[in-house]
Amino acid sequence: MNIVLLEPEMPANTGNIGRTCVATGTKLHLIEPLGFKLTDKLIKRAGLDYWDKLDVTVYSDFQDFLDKNPGAKIYMATTKGRHVYSDVAYEPDDYLMFGKESAGIPEEILLDNQDRCVRIPMWGDIRSLNLSNSVSIMLYEALRQNGFEHMTMQGELHHLHWEES
Repeated sequence: MNIVLLEPEMPANTGNIGRTCVATGTKLHLIEPLGFKLTDKLIKRAGLDYWDKLDVTVYSDFQDFLDKNPGAKIYMATTKGRHVYSDVAYEPDDYLMFGKESAGIPEEILLDNQDRCVRIPMWGDIRSLNLSNSVSIMLYEALRQNGFEHMTMQGELHHLHWEES
């Protein structure tokens, strides 16, 4: 699975998303301009000690991303979408794209990809969810649909042992 952040502005959100990507074996694609430097302390703090394990690629702009990922099947998260994210049948190599925190994905891009614009249902007039929360919601649905491939499915206690059932 692939996460694409178009012009992310907040280093803490990007750090959280990076940590989630490491925990799920997901690639992170960042499209400039970034609202921070990748060496920012906030991105490192949010990503904890996982940032060096992250598979991340930075692109100069959206066209650069498209040129370097030809044929990418991209689902675009937007509050303007007509389809609900959980109604999509995700494949392991799909891309989940999210726009910058203040404005989302530009409408010109959405219009060119309207069949792949998806939304997370919300109650009332709230503008949007936090970016890192939105990424987690959609990513885990895509991973669930693909059987959580290569992921650890059972935890172990540190000092004790589970009883046999």
